[in-house]
Amino acid sequence: MNNLARALTIAGSDSGGGAGIQADIKTFQELDTFGMSVITALTAQNTLGVHGVYPQTLDAIEAQLDAVLSDIGADAVKTGMLFSADIITLVAQKLTAYRVNHIVVDPVMIAKGGAALLLDEAVEALVKKLLPIATVITPNLPEAAKILGIESIDSRTEMEQAVKELHALGPRYVVLKGGHLSGDEATDLLYDGETIHVFSSSRFDTKHTHGTGCTFAAAIAAELAKGASVFDAVKTAKAFISTAIKHAVAIGGGIGPTNHHAYKKESLSS
Repeated sequence: MNNLARALTIAGSDSGGGAGIQADIKTFQELDTFGMSVITALTAQNTLGVHGVYPQTLDAIEAQLDAVLSDIGADAVKTGMLFSADIITLVAQKLTAYRVNHIVVDPVMIAKGGAALLLDEAVEALVKKLLPIATVITPNLPEAAKILGIESIDSRTEMEQAVKELHALGPRYVVLKGGHLSGDEATDLLYDGETIHVFSSSRFDTKHTHGTGCTFAAAIAAELAKGASVFDAVKTAKAFISTAIKHAVAIGGGIGPTNHHAYKKESLSS
């Protein structure tokens, strides 16, 4: 019997290869899981920004979900760019129907260049349909503020309050990413309903951070698919993305991607 862990990403395609489906599949592969995908939208994208967003039909998304989950199955699922309320509702219904054990929700809303990747009217569907069935959610500070309906989250104290409010919306665990705050370290908080765990890493002097959120959430999903606890999955994912940023790829004329094979390369050389 093949015991290879199975990880599925439900997200948008990034033609530039740094984020979305492409980043997720690369991450799954690097962390020794079998990666699969359901594409919710095509984007025309490169290091300079998002130049077009083309959502897939509900029929196309449903057919992909049924094809993968009815035959191969998934030990963990990661959601990324879902774009609309209708897509969110469909995805939530299918993940519930197929009884997926681990669901990692990266509430992708805005690209680094400012392009909207989630319609405003879809935020309510995200909160009501997807967050309550999530194992882990991984918002950054602007995404968390949008979900909570507040202007901003500007301090560690406000982060600690926000993780509790996010947890109250239904997910089993919340990882609030603190990369938008200033300081020598990038600090994320993991909250399980009782305890706040702190994960910090050094900041690196690079602008090439395209796809960090996608990659981090995909790494958590890969580790959960292999049977890791949420705490250990987040710990590995933090190390994975920190190493990927440290060795970021300076390609194109704008914001380049992180380096998805850096973690395994460092592990093999140490």
